[in-house]
Amino acid sequence: VQLQASGGGLVQAGGSLRLSCAASAMIASAYRTGWYRQAPGKQRELVARITTGGTSNYADSVKGRFTISRDDAKNTVYLQMNSLTPEDTAVYYCNLVRLGMNYWGQGTLVTVSS
Repeated sequence: VQLQASGGGLVQAGGSLRLSCAASAMIASAYRTGWYRQAPGKQRELVARITTGGTSNYADSVKGRFTISRDDAKNTVYLQMNSLTPEDTAVYYCNLVRLGMNYWGQGTLVTVSS
């Protein structure tokens, strides 16, 4: 499974971005899809994820600001990010878990200026 992330960029604090992750396989057959991020000098961390059944969970730091969604017809997962802060600056990676395997996209850089 190949994952292609897009939508990153430079935005001012308080702004919004929407990330997209297009999968080469049917995401409807995936157990779970999600977004992780890695800031400079830090470990990769979970941002948000959603199961096939539609159950989602979020990191405490993004609750109420970020929303994960999926379009099974387009095999695409989205991350709507609002009220961005400089602390959200990171490379964002999409992830898909399917048949016990973990797949990662190449990452898209989000930079939030103060």
